[in-house]
Amino acid sequence: MPLELVHIDVCGPLTPVSNGKNQYFLTFINDYSRKTWVYFLKKKSEVFGYFKEFKTLVEKQSGYHIKALRSDQGGEYTAGAFQEFLKQQGIRHQFTPVYTPQLNGVAERKNRTILNMARSMLKDKNMPKSFWAEAILCAVYLQNRCPTKSLDTKTPHEAWSTHKPSVSHLRVFGSIAYIKVPEARRTKLEDK
Repeated sequence: MPLELVHIDVCGPLTPVSNGKNQYFLTFINDYSRKTWVYFLKKKSEVFGYFKEFKTLVEKQSGYHIKALRSDQGGEYTAGAFQEFLKQQGIRHQFTPVYTPQLNGVAERKNRTILNMARSMLKDKNMPKSFWAEAILCAVYLQNRCPTKSLDTKTPHEAWSTHKPSVSHLRVFGSIAYIKVPEARRTKLEDK
């Protein structure tokens, strides 16, 4: 059932900082569908705010409520306000033991896979490392649309939304793109 268990993990600090001045990324993985959501953080103290934003988004999209949250015992998850909020919402918090990242395996493996994909994309296109956030967004987008062993032949997007995703719009990462500048915002001799 969707949102019965959500895995959460923060990855970072990553250097250099991203173009958006972020040092961390936060992933949420729905155990039922393996769909992943990613948020970028300047500091770990932003986790609680993004959790509330995520909770509102997925509960409205699915019609279900988050029942349990699994994380390591990082200070960003054990803070009093975060724990109080979970208690008020009736969300059970499952902590993995200290120094055992393998017990939070779903989130840890997902982050490792995302980082490997992002690193490969940046290296292949000779892009500066400061574009890591864009590469991570692309990696998560692609993973949500690729079949996974844990879902048989379904994609995480399909398991979450019940319809097959289209991939016809996909382009090669790092392709040159142009933005059309409206006439009202340019002079006669500027590029269109």
